[in-house]
Amino acid sequence: MTILFCDNSIDRKVDPDFQDEHDAALRRGFQVGLISYEDINASNITRSISRLKSQSKLETAIYRGWMITPGKYALLYEALLAKNIKLINNPEEYKSCHYLPESYKWIKDFTPKTNWIPLTGEADFDKIFKLIAEFEDGPIILKDYVKSQKHNWDEACYVPNASDQERVRNVVLRFIELQGADLNVGLVFRKFEELEFLTNHHKSGMKLTKEFRLFFLWRRLIQVSQYWDEGDYGEVKPDLTLFSDVSQRIGSNFFTMDIAKKKDGEWIIIELGDGQVSGLPESVNIDSFYESLMR
Repeated sequence: MTILFCDNSIDRKVDPDFQDEHDAALRRGFQVGLISYEDINASNITRSISRLKSQSKLETAIYRGWMITPGKYALLYEALLAKNIKLINNPEEYKSCHYLPESYKWIKDFTPKTNWIPLTGEADFDKIFKLIAEFEDGPIILKDYVKSQKHNWDEACYVPNASDQERVRNVVLRFIELQGADLNVGLVFRKFEELEFLTNHHKSGMKLTKEFRLFFLWRRLIQVSQYWDEGDYGEVKPDLTLFSDVSQRIGSNFFTMDIAKKKDGEWIIIELGDGQVSGLPESVNIDSFYESLMR
């Protein structure tokens, strides 16, 4: 198996943010390769993978790099396949965990209620108000198909009362402004759940809660780590039986599952992510992670 990392676009060495992973992968016996994230974003896929040699037989690869859109991922997947290199997730599998609305069908019984609407131009607030009416006067949070503005919590993420149309309008407009060209597909509205408090973020002041990130390879759990690098988790450890069972229904070969503890003690799924573009929390022993991948 080959691990493909992003280069740094200057001297074409590995991106410093992935240096430790790159080195750990080599220590654990993986083949590694470098590709250009900038060229992928510019749709210059041929140039992006120009330093990778064609393989004599089909070789499975894992991309460990920055998030790319499903469309760009599909281009990368096909270009690599022409070199006999097959990414572990095909384009549909990548999209299925990268976009929350795509994965919701697998986790809806274990995650906050979620509604969404594509955004092709200006926000249609008549449709938005109709979409969120079933949340009644409960609190909701806003994100796009991939990311939120959680560090701008009050102005671009959290709505205390879903029936407060003025507040909804202000939060939506501010969210769209802050996301700018990086907005992914559309707007996602989720029921706000009170999670167990951990600490306040040292920069934004945002409340951090007790969350964990789980990595699954071939639907087998290979890594469990605390999501946040701040605060004291104490003896908090999730019962992973439920989440291992849920993993068997996920249409992906390599994915993450972020879970959290509610204030009442119940554990829920926050969202899924494609394992290739999900970051490793600082608490993770990188050598152990790549040893688990190798096994």
